[in-house]
Amino acid sequence: MTTAVIAATGLFTPEQSISNAELVAAYNAYAERFNADHAAEIAEGDVAELTPSSVEFIEKASGIKSRFVLDKAGVLDPARMVPNIPERADEDLSIMAEMAVAAARQAIAAWGKPVSEIGAVLCAASNMPRPYPALSIEVQQALGIEGFAFDMNVACSSATFGIKTAADFIASGSVKAVLMVNPEVCSAHLNFRDRDSHFIFGDVATAVIVEASDQAAPGGWDIIGTRLKTVFSNNIRNNFGFLNNAAPEGIGKPDKLFIQQGRKVFKDVVPMVSDMIVEHAGDLGLDPHGLKRMWLHQANINMNQFIGRKVLGRDPTPDENVIILDEYANTSSAGSIIAFHLRQQDMAVGDTGLICSFGAGYSAGTVFVRKRA
Repeated sequence: MTTAVIAATGLFTPEQSISNAELVAAYNAYAERFNADHAAEIAEGDVAELTPSSVEFIEKASGIKSRFVLDKAGVLDPARMVPNIPERADEDLSIMAEMAVAAARQAIAAWGKPVSEIGAVLCAASNMPRPYPALSIEVQQALGIEGFAFDMNVACSSATFGIKTAADFIASGSVKAVLMVNPEVCSAHLNFRDRDSHFIFGDVATAVIVEASDQAAPGGWDIIGTRLKTVFSNNIRNNFGFLNNAAPEGIGKPDKLFIQQGRKVFKDVVPMVSDMIVEHAGDLGLDPHGLKRMWLHQANINMNQFIGRKVLGRDPTPDENVIILDEYANTSSAGSIIAFHLRQQDMAVGDTGLICSFGAGYSAGTVFVRKRA
């Protein structure tokens, strides 16, 4: 059986960024206007008064300090609070494909090989811009790649599911190299009018090239084990879809955007993921306490710290448990790959690390890797 290697990664970061202070100012202006417009209903108890947000609340709840977005003006307009991303003509490259291609080109340049050696393109992300044609095929065409392509959606776990799928294709001999991209326009499915979640997400795209070890150049990362898990839950949900067109009055309602029951998610997901990591490490003959680095899904600082302590058996150092959500916020499937892309160059040959993601579904994926000579 041919083993697989993570040969290269790429990252596209939007030019615009929103600080917590800017986001709070916009939300509070909206809340003040809402409370004034509904003063009579609030007084009668028919409508709940909106509570102001604050920088302190956001940082304590999440660890997030800023986020990158495609459109800052639309998000910060209290009368709009939705990114303004114009629809493109069918013959033009879509915005998500454009983001994915930018990240992919960076990965391909780092890889140093022609795209003719890539046999498949996977687009693994939490939301797609349309049901069809597949976004992955659009990316494939833009990059001039032969072979096949398809989209996959496992919410925030999509990247680790994509890496395992790519590794399995290589193990079966179907292809010798796979490009996986994770474009995420999370600002477009976030409810910026919801105080409990208006700060969570940012926009970004990542790319990973997974290659057969027998043809890989020196360097990169051996994939020494992958594992996936899903357990159905409604505690994180987004009800938007093409069937909403049958009931237009539902479009724009809060349940057509990101919604979650945060405390329940924390209670359910943290032990599930922690146990999964420890059990998978044991099955691979690895001591989880000896992991040099963890690149976890960048969901919430409290979740990441708890999982880090559970896995390592102590408080992890910043080098052991990489956190980038303070700058990028939660970027869904791309988060763990951003952390891996930005914080791997100092690792020594033979060092073992973990790429792990978890989220709606529930879903979770673990990818143990070892630095190659």
